[in-house]
Parts: sequence; C-alpha cells; structure tokens
Amino acid sequence: MKDILDEIIAWKRVEVERFKSEMPAKVLYAKVEQLLDVEVPSMSDALLDSSNGIIAEFKRRSPSLGWIKQEGRADDIPLAYQKAGAAAVSILTDEKYFGGSDEFIVTARHSGVRIPVLYKNFVVDEYQLFQARKVGASAVLLIAAALDKNECKSLIVIANEIGLEVLLEMHSEEEAAYIDLCQDAVVSGRVMCGVNNRNLGTFVTDVNNSFRMAELLPKEAIKVSESGISNTQTIQQLRQAGFRGFLIGERFMKAEEPATALSEFCKDLSK
Repeated sequence: MKDILDEIIAWKRVEVERFKSEMPAKVLYAKVEQLLDVEVPSMSDALLDSSNGIIAEFKRRSPSLGWIKQEGRADDIPLAYQKAGAAAVSILTDEKYFGGSDEFIVTARHSGVRIPVLYKNFVVDEYQLFQARKVGASAVLLIAAALDKNECKSLIVIANEIGLEVLLEMHSEEEAAYIDLCQDAVVSGRVMCGVNNRNLGTFVTDVNNSFRMAELLPKEAIKVSESGISNTQTIQQLRQAGFRGFLIGERFMKAEEPATALSEFCKDLSK
C-alpha cells in the first residue's frame, strides 16, 4: 500500500496556500488576536479530572473505510457525546480525506458543546493553528511523522502562545524523541503525549503500540492512546500502563446512535 500520509501532507500544503489566498495570514491572525482573552476549556485538565478519559471523535469518513457516517451532523453528535459523558470531543476538520470542516467546530460550539474540542487535522503550517483557535478549539493535533523537529518545536510554541494545548502524536521510538523538544510543556500539561495505534502510512492498527510506547514517554506526561480501542478491558489495561486519555472514533461512529454507544461504553467501563 502506498504511503497515505505522504499523499495527505502533500495535499495539505497545497490546501493551506489556497486558504491563505482566501484569507491572508495577517487578517486571520488579527481575528485571533481579538480572541486571546477568551479562555477555552483545557483538554489536559479535563482528562485528569475525568472518570473515563474518553475523547469521543466525530469522524464521518476515513481513507481506509470510506464513508462511516456521511449523514453525521456536527450540531448533533458532538453535543450528544458531551451529554453521554465524554471528557472531550475530537472533530476531524480535513475535508478531502475525512469529510470534515473547520465549520464543524463552530457548529458544535453553537449547539452547546462546552467540553474541550480537539482540532484534528494534518497541521503543517502555523496558519492552521490560528484557524483552530479562531473556530473555538481547545487543543490541536500535531503529528510527529508529518513534521521535522524544528517545525514541530515552532508549532508547539506558537500553539501555546495563542492559548492552544497540543496533543503531540507519536507512533515509533524515533518519534518519541520529539518529547525532548517540549519537556517543560509536557510537565505543565500544555503538551499531551498521544500514541497512535494506527500506522499512518498503511493505516494498519495495533493497540499494543501504546503499551510499547508508554515505557518511552515521561512518567508525568498526560498520555493519550489513539485508535483501535474497541472494548473497556483495553482501557483498563491502558490505564495501568499510565494512560489518562482514550481517543475513540470508529467504535462509536459506526453505531446507529454514536452517543448511545458511548453511554453504554461508559457504563461498562464504570462496572
């Protein structure tokens, strides 16, 4: 299988230039500057305070599965997730590959979502951080596999400066070294450590990757296991390995009523 991540990143760079032509950076940055006094809920605090740590994902499509829930509405499912007990919601904003949109976060906020929102996209340019802040995100995903160390460090600093926390996603031992770029931010919770159980080149998923990677991450880090989590037993095991957050999308989005599936999952988890 060809490397899907390379394809997505190449497209993302083209897309960002189009966004800049539609709204110049200085215009966007000025809009965000006006929002800096407006606090957004902290995702790291929410995960530490939550009894379940679930980050429920609003994902309508994926490159590996195609459409999961094409009719899924951003003014319905994220709010229903909140009511069902999610600690936070993750909203896919990539349009071409995941059927998402930045406007989904705006819509979710207007519908009444008050819990933290993770801006889930393939961030390769600081412009996207300002897009995330503008629409009301609490945190932004940065993917180590998509960035070199200098790019990653710069994006982390800028994200934190404009009031965004970072979920730094890693998949391998080599990528775990990116933590050295932001140790202070990891200790403070401004950077959370995400372990993706899905290989973004092949989209093959193996939850055991979280257990392998846990030993490489700082003990004090807020650790989040992403993808491939389908049962409560896995979460209990991940908790023992030091994880506080669990990003789950397909498990819920494939259900007829995603929030009902989340509610039942939470009940099982509390037993």
